[in-house]
Amino acid sequence: MFKVETPRIDDLPSLKQLRRSTIIAVAAAITMLITVVLPAEYGIDPTGVGRSIGLTEMGEIKTELRRESEQDHRLPAANGEQSSVLQSILGLLVSSAQAEAAANWDNEIEFTLAPGETYEVKLTMNAGDRASYLMTVTGGRVNFDLHGHGNGQSITYEKGRGSAGTEGEFVAAFPGGHGWFWRNRDKQEVTVGLKLKGNYSDLKQGR
Repeated sequence: MFKVETPRIDDLPSLKQLRRSTIIAVAAAITMLITVVLPAEYGIDPTGVGRSIGLTEMGEIKTELRRESEQDHRLPAANGEQSSVLQSILGLLVSSAQAEAAANWDNEIEFTLAPGETYEVKLTMNAGDRASYLMTVTGGRVNFDLHGHGNGQSITYEKGRGSAGTEGEFVAAFPGGHGWFWRNRDKQEVTVGLKLKGNYSDLKQGR
């Protein structure tokens, strides 16, 4: 076995030396913090030490992430402003289009349906005649069937279940009556509006 000699008191550092070493270590740590660590957090490396030990690269990554985060926070506001402006422009265009279309409607119909009640509108048309329509529903939803009958023939152009309104155009497939059948399946009263324009010689409506 090896004999370990017990150090003598004179070989141990004095209290003054320990304090001095501690002060030097603290000063070196503060210097390292100020000149290397803190600048590296922002991708700055005045001494070159930060890059050699990898701190500067980490700081550059953090800085880039912070920049991207700030950009992300700014984007919703910018997009919101653009979206608001776009919606305003689209709203004006739609309003203008609706106003122009309203001046050209041939007929406008409005009726109320109690729960379970039905209503029908039929247009007398020849084969190839075209009709455009705008249907609105206020206070609820309706089921509807856009169809045609005549000369032993029948056709369904469109069906809607729980509809809050629709618009479109259809071409009569044959001579006869072509139009809508509505039923209110809701538990409250609803109001249906129908605007029409196109080629038809007669319009019939009723319950």
